Amino acid sequence: MRVSKRASGALAVGAAFALIASGCSSGNNDGGDAGASKDGAIVIDGTQPENPLVPANTTETGGGKIIDWLFTGLVEYPNNGGAPQNALAESIDTSDSKVFKIKIKPNTKFHDGTTVKAENFVKAWNWAAYGPNGAQNASFFADIQGFSDTFTEDPDGPDGPQKAPEPKAKEMSGLKVIDDTTFEVTLSAPTAVFPTKLGYSAFMPLPDAFFADPTKFGKNPIGNGPVKFVSWQDDVEIKLTRFDDYSLRDKMKIKDVTVKIYQDDTAAYNDLVSGNLDFQQQVPVSSLAGDKWKSDLGDRAISSTTPVTGIIAFPIYDPKFKNPKLRRAISLSINRQEITDKIFFGNRKPADSWANPLTPGAEPGNCTACQFNVEEAKKLLAEAGGFKGKLTLSYNADASHKEWMEAVAQQIKTNLGIDAVAVGVPTFAVFRQNINAHKMTGAYRAGWQQDYPDVENWVNPLYVKGGSSNDGLYSNDQVNALAKEASAAPSLEESHKKFAEAVKIIDQDVPSMPIYFGGQQSGHSEKIKKMELTNVGELDITSVEL
Repeated sequence: MRVSKRASGALAVGAAFALIASGCSSGNNDGGDAGASKDGAIVIDGTQPENPLVPANTTETGGGKIIDWLFTGLVEYPNNGGAPQNALAESIDTSDSKVFKIKIKPNTKFHDGTTVKAENFVKAWNWAAYGPNGAQNASFFADIQGFSDTFTEDPDGPDGPQKAPEPKAKEMSGLKVIDDTTFEVTLSAPTAVFPTKLGYSAFMPLPDAFFADPTKFGKNPIGNGPVKFVSWQDDVEIKLTRFDDYSLRDKMKIKDVTVKIYQDDTAAYNDLVSGNLDFQQQVPVSSLAGDKWKSDLGDRAISSTTPVTGIIAFPIYDPKFKNPKLRRAISLSINRQEITDKIFFGNRKPADSWANPLTPGAEPGNCTACQFNVEEAKKLLAEAGGFKGKLTLSYNADASHKEWMEAVAQQIKTNLGIDAVAVGVPTFAVFRQNINAHKMTGAYRAGWQQDYPDVENWVNPLYVKGGSSNDGLYSNDQVNALAKEASAAPSLEESHKKFAEAVKIIDQDVPSMPIYFGGQQSGHSEKIKKMELTNVGELDITSVEL
């Protein structure tokens, strides 16, 4: 998942804490006349989006970063990791953290020339929360009063997918349009983190054209951000261009952006080194050895620390993985320090907590399942009755995951005697489609890039029943109850304490395995004079000067 944007101007409500992560820019950062490059163009690397580009139905980074550029939300997250700040919101007022009065800036435009109004938020949020629409991000609206009446869960079971019951209502009772620039949000309970979440793409406004034809919209999205959509050629490229009527901060300094879709990150890197690609977010693992990437790129090499964790998840819906002792045994058999040292050459850190330590509310060292303990692993495996057959560990082969996934498989095989093998799926889009269809028969790569800066984002979407990215269908009644209490806590401090209790149970259940904390190595071409990265390591395209 993902966040973006840089900003100035304080968020009007909520106690949000700054991240430790630092925003980065190129070494050649001497400013200059941005106008000199105002009609320039850049080509950057990307992956094929899993789904059509609808904000509330995009949960992966390939489509996510496109949406981050096409849309501007109520708040945004500064590149330096600071607290969320107002973007499209003029003000967000509350006296009790339950009822929020949100006023948006007047006369901003969608890319089709229509005005962004309060009703564009309310209609978009109601569409996402209405269960039959099938939006993957529906659970992000669970805080709002009336969500339980609009969203009913698919009663899928061992007999396969079944149709969900028809919801009681089509709209949440907690949303009310006051006038063209004002709407009111009433939550089910006081929720201190709610304003922090509002910069995530699920909460973007949608123009009237979306509701006329959502299917058409997904392939021809109309946003309200600094760039507008031009075209999308599957598995080849997505073209964007500057939106000249954009009236908020962060106007584009260049004109055109082409997102080239690569099937192999080494090919992208070769293009970067030869000057045929202007930005690569993560150089391939093969270029890290001996700091080759730094030698190749010189002052065009960018090293950053991001709130991202590399994870391997279990399909809890598969009977083979029902036993938590088995899952814990596999996790304890993995030497994370060796992975980060030998595969990533020290450019990652071994994971030791369930939420990335850059996140407000995260507790360091709370993943006891992340420890390396072969003897305990063997004992738990025996108590679980062993593991029969082949253990596959799947990953998308269009990025640098082969080396570390194969290393993990070999460690499991050596330390537990399980026939573990890493299996590559050609593209990220197909890989994610299989995961969302619950077709995985083995463990699989499932990294997490936070959507907004709070530990809540590392629990509710991943480990609560019905969470937008709870792909393995993990569920524990205690975790669900504690997370609900945490989400409804009147202060962030109290919320974080409750989430810590929930995480202790998650740590015993081991629904997934945190492996490493992200460190990012990016590069840009010689034509880019100045640029910044967002706090999650994406290119801030509005900062680019040529």
